[in-house]
Amino acid sequence: MTDWKGRIVLVTGATGLVGSWLSRRLLAEGAQVVALVRDWNPQRELIRSGDVARCSVVSGRLEDVATLERAIAAFGVDTVFHLGAQAIVGTALRSPLATLETNLLGTANLLEVCRRHQDQVKCVVVASSDKAYGTAEVLPYTEAMPPMGRAPYDVSKSCTDLLAQSYAATYSLPVTVARCGNIYGGGDLNWSRIVPGTIRLVLGGQAPQIRSDGTFTRDYIHVDDVVDAYLALANRIEQEGVRGEAFNFSPEERLSVLGLTSQILEIMHRKDLQPVILNSAQAEIKDQYLDSSKARRVLGWQPKVLLQEGLERTVAWYRNYLGAQA
Repeated sequence: MTDWKGRIVLVTGATGLVGSWLSRRLLAEGAQVVALVRDWNPQRELIRSGDVARCSVVSGRLEDVATLERAIAAFGVDTVFHLGAQAIVGTALRSPLATLETNLLGTANLLEVCRRHQDQVKCVVVASSDKAYGTAEVLPYTEAMPPMGRAPYDVSKSCTDLLAQSYAATYSLPVTVARCGNIYGGGDLNWSRIVPGTIRLVLGGQAPQIRSDGTFTRDYIHVDDVVDAYLALANRIEQEGVRGEAFNFSPEERLSVLGLTSQILEIMHRKDLQPVILNSAQAEIKDQYLDSSKARRVLGWQPKVLLQEGLERTVAWYRNYLGAQA
């Protein structure tokens, strides 16, 4: 499966941060991309770039089985990248039921349709998160730790992982799970996230705002490295130790939120702007970072984009994007 030419690939959440760049990579490698799109937002990278014109677009929601049936059966999909989700912690806190419906029911629907068409679907990659682990007394997270989410969003990711592994174990569905830390890069329009939110404020001459006390630690992974990770999983789905397994992906460099903000300010030459500490974060785990030794050992995956380079590229993308909006 290293040759994507002619393969028919469904990407759920295709207009999201990772979905947009993954779809572009697949198109460049000759795949036919079927993009599941819930809401048509012309500012999303997949759409504004024109890449969507080279995709087969299916409009609908993960919660609707008929939509997924149509997407997979009608187009003859052989590979699925399941990225679609309600991905904002604060939204999940305010609207837990809607988040659970999208993330749990949507995943269950997708896996079930793939099971029904297991004669044609040869690979399913499920995008998860470090949030699936919940709070741990010992860090970094390793894949040996069980999914133990407690807050609504974290629970939705824990259950998503369990569903995927259940279908692999019970029905031999060729499914694997990717757990990443904080993903950043151009094209993320969720301004509540620290990287795009900080860049937008600074470009507007305003001080960045930090929802926590600034000491929360995370690892930050560039979207290009995440795309590489998902493709590595799909390319090795038949390899021993991949099907039914979960894999962590991280550059393994943790940084406090305040430290990340300071680095962005330095790149943007605005160290005169002092971050505003709001200390208002709710349902957020204080410290989260991943061990990626399993991915390196089994998949041969390595991160390629260092944080400094990744942030510089991201700042450049938003300068162009927000400048065009002005």
